[in-house]
Amino acid sequence: MTATVGLNLVLVGVAVCALGRPPAARAALAYEARSEARATPVERALSGGLVALRTPGSLMLRVVSGRFVMGSSADEALEASALCAREPLGPAHCDEHTFANETPRHVERLGSFWLDRTEVTAADYDRCATRGVCARRQLAAGAGRFARPELPATLVTAAEADAYCRARGARLPHEAEFERAARGSAGRRYPWGELWNGKLANHGREGFDDEDASDGYAELAPVGSFPAGRSPDGFLDLAGNAAEWTLDQYGERYGAAPSPGHAGERVVRGGDYASSGAFLRGAARRRLEPDARRPNVGFRCARSFEEDDVEDTPAAAPGVKP
Repeated sequence: MTATVGLNLVLVGVAVCALGRPPAARAALAYEARSEARATPVERALSGGLVALRTPGSLMLRVVSGRFVMGSSADEALEASALCAREPLGPAHCDEHTFANETPRHVERLGSFWLDRTEVTAADYDRCATRGVCARRQLAAGAGRFARPELPATLVTAAEADAYCRARGARLPHEAEFERAARGSAGRRYPWGELWNGKLANHGREGFDDEDASDGYAELAPVGSFPAGRSPDGFLDLAGNAAEWTLDQYGERYGAAPSPGHAGERVVRGGDYASSGAFLRGAARRRLEPDARRPNVGFRCARSFEEDDVEDTPAAAPGVKP
């Protein structure tokens, strides 16, 4: 009822604004109003459900240049292990070494960059494949359930994801860019804040069955389904739903060369619908072979901002000097 009344008021306003305009202009204005009424879930999430006459929101958001504290201290890595150990089978899955790959905690200086507000959708990726620019996803047999257009585009390799981004004049993000977007300038533990909240992301658990439908979804959710879990900069789904490819090769520690056993593996970030809370923290990182196709691994695109004139902002984090 409320939404109907709101839409009627908007259309009445359009009619008033259109008085005195040529017929073609009046028709265009009315079409814009109806298009806004059919806004996507992501646009409704970002607008709070309000209907407004405006151009669609930007696909990408800009993060200004500056320094930020990346990774975890040894104590923070142990705290993450303790959080994981509270899960039903957590003690069997997590120990004091599980999150050691987040160390050492250090300061990174990033130039300004653009990053997709959401994960790339299946509709956008498959449209690129239909045009012959991108490789088609492999959706045979049971994988067909991941073909729904509003879901994240998963079941793509790192190279296929990067090719899609390149076709848009972008690229995959570096893991430092992903972490900065997920943690914000203040270095939050999760995109939404310091405390774990299972209602703010599509997540799983450490158990015999790692799927957890308590958040409303046993597997993938449509992009933008958890608007309350957005980051301070407005990014959606940086924790949970689909883990995301990055450009960087995996190393067991920051600053260390990839070990022979992990040569060529890529860093994936963000956790997924089967990950428990500890793996959805902004500092959490995992590894995956670049040619792997997983239903729980997708991506978003990034682009460097070339004409950056924003002054550095030192990160305010205790115990770490910028």
